[in-house]
Amino acid sequence: MAKTETKSIRRKKRNIGGNDEIITLSKVSKAYATGAPALNGIDLHVKKGEFVFIVGDSGSGKSTLIKLLLRELVPTSGEINVMGYDLVRLRRRKIPKFRRNLGIVFQDFRLLKDRDVYENVAFAQRIIQVSGKEIKRNVPSILSTVGLAGKYKARPRELSGGEQQRVAIARALVNRPSILLADEPTGNLDPKNSWEIMKLLEQINESGTTVLVVTHNREIVNAMQKRVVTMKKGVIVSDEEKGGYIDDED
Repeated sequence: MAKTETKSIRRKKRNIGGNDEIITLSKVSKAYATGAPALNGIDLHVKKGEFVFIVGDSGSGKSTLIKLLLRELVPTSGEINVMGYDLVRLRRRKIPKFRRNLGIVFQDFRLLKDRDVYENVAFAQRIIQVSGKEIKRNVPSILSTVGLAGKYKARPRELSGGEQQRVAIARALVNRPSILLADEPTGNLDPKNSWEIMKLLEQINESGTTVLVVTHNREIVNAMQKRVVTMKKGVIVSDEEKGGYIDDED
């Protein structure tokens, strides 16, 4: 009982508002056509510059949370504010502008297989109509940041899994987003590459970018000692500073 109360108190302390919050979810629920709630009244507050792990079993609501933050979905009820955008009332025509402030990295890389590394990253800049001159400056710079300065002419099939994920991270970062969402970024990588990618995400966070990482990697979560939000059956059951991957208590 005492343990449950402590978690509740910690969660309430984290949920105190402030001007430095970049993500705010208040009493957010999401139900699909089946009627089963994917999220059930969650509150989540993330400050600018935080690094947050989102963990939990399959079906806990993690993927739904990411889709809500990307404005791929809207909640059934509750309020969501990201970088000053009210995502519940955001008009469809304004969604592309909102998403320019977000970087997203997926487990399966999602690279353009018919284009080289340079063009995969440049593509993100061309979508928002960045000038050719700026692209020629920005793409080599971000490829250097992720450790791929010498690979700009390579095609995705010529790269290792770790290198492909670095390209995906470069593409996500080239437009200088305020928030980076990483959905299982190490899911297809071996332990060595997984650690290298996580160290890279940590460096990105230290440069000022807010980073949210959805992961099942228990070892990494426990070792990095970041803020850990644990979800279960559509609710947040724990929100801990310097937390770890908690075991199912049922």
